[in-house]
Amino acid sequence: MTVRVLLVDDQELVRVGFRMILDAQDDIEVVGEARNGQEALDATTRLRPDVVVMDVRMPVMDGVEATRRLVRDGLSDARVLMLTTFDGDEHIVEALRAGASGFVLKDVRPAELAEAIRVVAAGEALLAPSVTRRLLDRFSARLPGPSDATSERLRELTEREREVLALVARGHGNREIADLLSLAEPTVKTHVSRLLGKLGLRDRAQLVVVAYETGMVRPGELEG
Repeated sequence: MTVRVLLVDDQELVRVGFRMILDAQDDIEVVGEARNGQEALDATTRLRPDVVVMDVRMPVMDGVEATRRLVRDGLSDARVLMLTTFDGDEHIVEALRAGASGFVLKDVRPAELAEAIRVVAAGEALLAPSVTRRLLDRFSARLPGPSDATSERLRELTEREREVLALVARGHGNREIADLLSLAEPTVKTHVSRLLGKLGLRDRAQLVVVAYETGMVRPGELEG
């Protein structure tokens, strides 16, 4: 299946370079480009991409606000892959809260960019939870608390689901969680899917953010 991609960046050179990389892939098609978040909203509605590759910092409307409108406000089912110039960008945390499925650096290698798009198109979070945790450790003081709706949904989780959520937030993959809880790996995948459904989230990156917001994982905690 061909992955339809929209490129959003205010720098034409970045868009041209990424288009050249992606046009060389048999399973990826660049269906359009946009220069800012507002153009991204219009283009996403018109072109219906599977993945929006979105710069964080742009004029008119930045990538965080555009992501919020696309994902959290339900304007599109497209996955959002954020672009940034450095992995300590605090705006990435805001983008993850808004519903982005991950991020890549602008100097990403061509093969890694293509693979990143395939990963988020398949419904997975791109970045390792441990990377998300490092960002959240740094900027957690600025995170608002969970919404009333999220708090209410958390109370509906089973004890096992809460255990799985805490381990996901500490950076463990499904196989590690299965070993730690003496479960089959498919069972862990089922628990993760139920967590996403109950909390109204799209992938593991947002599970990590929720765990921080609710105090299930605290800044500076070690994995495990």
